[in-house]
Amino acid sequence: MELRQLRYFVEVAEREHISEAAEHLHVAQSAVSRQIANLEDELGTPLFERVGRNVKLTPIGKIFLEHSVSALKAIDFAVKQVEEYLDPAKGTIRIGFPTSLASYVLPTVISAFKREYPDVSFHLRQGSYRYLIDAVKNRELNLAFLGPVPQKDEVLDTMILFSENIHALLPANHPLAKREKLNLSDLKNEAFVLFPEEYILNKVAVDACRAAGFVPNVTSEGEDLDALKGLVAAGIGITLLPDSSLNDSTPRYTVRVPIENPNITRTVGIIYPNNRDMAPSEQVFLNFINSFFSRLTQFR
Repeated sequence: MELRQLRYFVEVAEREHISEAAEHLHVAQSAVSRQIANLEDELGTPLFERVGRNVKLTPIGKIFLEHSVSALKAIDFAVKQVEEYLDPAKGTIRIGFPTSLASYVLPTVISAFKREYPDVSFHLRQGSYRYLIDAVKNRELNLAFLGPVPQKDEVLDTMILFSENIHALLPANHPLAKREKLNLSDLKNEAFVLFPEEYILNKVAVDACRAAGFVPNVTSEGEDLDALKGLVAAGIGITLLPDSSLNDSTPRYTVRVPIENPNITRTVGIIYPNNRDMAPSEQVFLNFINSFFSRLTQFR
């Protein structure tokens, strides 16, 4: 069975006329008739019946048509994937990202890349820290942005793009809001609003507080940045957030205050598999973001 036979069969089935199908395929009518006959011989059953000058699918022909269309679509998609794989200026890259990088870092990088490579497509997936690592390992995602960047292992490679400070975000009317800098210990008696325990930024905040000699009193939790910022603005508590999540502006009714002692930082970067060859479009993207953040660092 040949692909050509399936394409001829589908064309005849859709037009119900051999000569019209041949004209659309730009081949001789005899060639179409011969390939349909060869296909029927191989299958051992007629796929069409004559109705005047037209042809109609037999009951088994209708079933075979359904599967033929699906098979041809799958093959065409596979060919397209191979073409995109081989062309670094095309292709689709599946990228994961956490909520803390969604508002500034990710759109900044993607928009800059699209200006140079407009034909590359992206499939973006937000997820938790653990999910993103697992998704890259099992090839559900091609790569993922993360902060902090995990350790390399036998499956994952990493690229650190930059480091950033963690700041305190306080209600605007908080007694410490007018301070230029804070010691983390200044916040030991405060009510904290943090991400849930399974989120990496919860661990970053809690570990920093413990290193400063206290366990934070977490009174409320939020699963995204807007929720945490809203809780702080409402006066429910204070939080600790990375600089990039506050980059555009400090939310209304809140104040961002740097933490001087200890200086809390996190790395931000990208993870990708080291147990397979990168597609050309993926490699182009990795090279681009490495260069992009290197230039940003030079001009800071």
